[in-house]
Amino acid sequence: MADFYQTYEDFKDYRTPGLKPKHIRQFDREFWTPASCSVNHSVLEVGCGAGQFLLYLKAKGISDFLGIDHDPALAPVIDPTVAGQFEVHDVWAFLQTTERTFDRIALFDVLEHFSADDGAKLLAGLKARLNPGGCIVVRVPNASSPWGLQYQYGDLTHCTAYTPSSLKQVGQAAGLPHVTCMAQVQGSRARRLTEALLHGLLNKLLTRPPEIWTANVLAVFAAGVK
Repeated sequence: MADFYQTYEDFKDYRTPGLKPKHIRQFDREFWTPASCSVNHSVLEVGCGAGQFLLYLKAKGISDFLGIDHDPALAPVIDPTVAGQFEVHDVWAFLQTTERTFDRIALFDVLEHFSADDGAKLLAGLKARLNPGGCIVVRVPNASSPWGLQYQYGDLTHCTAYTPSSLKQVGQAAGLPHVTCMAQVQGSRARRLTEALLHGLLNKLLTRPPEIWTANVLAVFAAGVK
């Protein structure tokens, strides 16, 4: 059986990322605002890739952050300014050995790489690494929308397709019953307006339109107060 991770570096064409104002605005919408983040929070990113989100956290003034990824080929492309906050780890080994806890945990384009059972196990393990009042922010392809299928099936290492409904289901299985799903907002203002008009028309024409139309969907998982 082919191991597509063996050629993942070439497939993804690892390069040192930049951080432009548009990227900051994007992460503000997808992380800072929905997670009610502050500069005093500690943040873990699981599957940090080439480290663009780490650059974002530094730019926002967060000092206590860590990015982990299983691929050692990423180390040479991590920007030197955040290289000290990058570590190569198998996530399962990391969860078993680390004693660190965090206020916020981010998984961007990561959860779909696991089976549904392992996804629930992963979220449960991350829940145990959350400080009181913490939350986990996840972004995945939106399998309930036809626009999301190119992302879900454009990478053969993807194992599980998620919809807003199944994100809530996996959250409940992981002991994270409070799940808020939202659309990922992308593109220029004109394109966003065009998409909104198209989706509004389709909502009227279809008997079972999706809850969220955008190609990717965001979810904030919170354990709640017992």
